[in-house]
Amino acid sequence: MGIKGFQGTSVLDFPGRIASLVFYGGCNLSCGFCHNPTLIDDFDQYPDMPVEALLDALQQRLGFIDGVVISGGEPTLAPTLSSTLSQIKQMGLAVKLDTNGLRPDVVARLMEQQLLDYVALDVKTSPERYGELHHRPVALGELKKTVDLLLSGDVEYEFRTTCVPGLVEEKDIRNMAKLLDGGRRWILQQYVAEHAMDAAMQQCGVFSPQVLHSYADVVRTHVQQVELRGL
Repeated sequence: MGIKGFQGTSVLDFPGRIASLVFYGGCNLSCGFCHNPTLIDDFDQYPDMPVEALLDALQQRLGFIDGVVISGGEPTLAPTLSSTLSQIKQMGLAVKLDTNGLRPDVVARLMEQQLLDYVALDVKTSPERYGELHHRPVALGELKKTVDLLLSGDVEYEFRTTCVPGLVEEKDIRNMAKLLDGGRRWILQQYVAEHAMDAAMQQCGVFSPQVLHSYADVVRTHVQQVELRGL
C-alpha cells in the first residue's frame, strides 16, 4: 500500500492551486469502471517510491507548486499516510485527499491533525448498491460516517460521482442526494470507458449531456453547488 506514482504538476485536480499528484497502490473496492486499474489489481508490479524521494521531488518544485493531491488506489489504506502528509505540510504545501470514504477513522484523524486542506469524496452509486462494487462485503455505514465528517467539519471538500450507465441511474442519483443533503459541492462527471478495469465496462456507452443536465437539476435542491465535468 505504498506510493506507486508521481506526476509533477496539474492545474485540474486541486481547485485554485497548482499541485503535484501522488498515487498510492491498493484499494478496498474493485469497481469495474475504475480508470486506474493497475493501481488496484496489479499494483505490486510497480516498486514503492521511497518517501524521501517524494519529498525531494516536491522540494525541487517549491515555488512552482503550492499543493499536493494524494490519490490512488485508496490512500487511506497506507499505514504511513499520516507521517507522510505531516512532512508535506511542513514544506508549506496544501494537501488534497482523494478517497472513497470507507476509512472514516483515518479521515477523522487526518482532519484532527490538520493535515488536510481539501477532500474529494467519491460517491459511487446508491449506498445499498455498494455490494456490486467489490468481491467482499462493504461496510456501508463507513461511507456515511465520512460524509458526516465533511458536512460537519471545516475542511473544504467536494463530493464526486462518475455517472456510469446502469450503476448511476436517476433513482441512484436521488438516493445519493439524500445521503449528501446539505453538502457544499457535488461534481457529476461523464464516464470514460476506455481505461476501465473490467473489459465489459470498456464497451459501456455513456449518458447524453441532456441526461447529465437532468441529474444536475435533481440534486440542485440538495447541495449548494453542482458542477458537470467531462461534457
